[in-house]
Amino acid sequence: MSVLIYLDVCCLNRPFDDQTQERVRLESEAVLLVLDRCQRGEWQLVGSEAIALEINQTRDLERKSQLRAFADLATLQVTVDESVEVRAGMFVQQGLGTFDALHLACAEASQSTALLTTDDRLVRWAGKHPDMLQVRVANPVRWLLEVITDANP
Repeated sequence: MSVLIYLDVCCLNRPFDDQTQERVRLESEAVLLVLDRCQRGEWQLVGSEAIALEINQTRDLERKSQLRAFADLATLQVTVDESVEVRAGMFVQQGLGTFDALHLACAEASQSTALLTTDDRLVRWAGKHPDMLQVRVANPVRWLLEVITDANP
């Protein structure tokens, strides 16, 4: 079974955030390690129209270019069709913001192994609604530590 990883735009942005904070540095390293494994073909990066739309809202042109380069590593693309919109609407009704809901619905549509995010609010929300979800939502550091630990007992 292939490992399909959906990185939301918070994750894609993390390597360009202020690296003086330890948490930001750790999350940046985790995101870059995930992207490296995807680039080497060990895992598959999942992209989506939602990711492209959110990246297009980035005002900083240099950052936007770098985010697009990361997003271009995706080997699987999810189209936001009616079923994704309906699923995202269900998440919005449960309190999620529009982009978070779209990312979650896209990750589910692709049958991703995990949706990784540095957004604590999204991770907490997912923790409160596990029966509603068809994909694991996790912080990239915590998820990567679990995967590495499980692979090397």
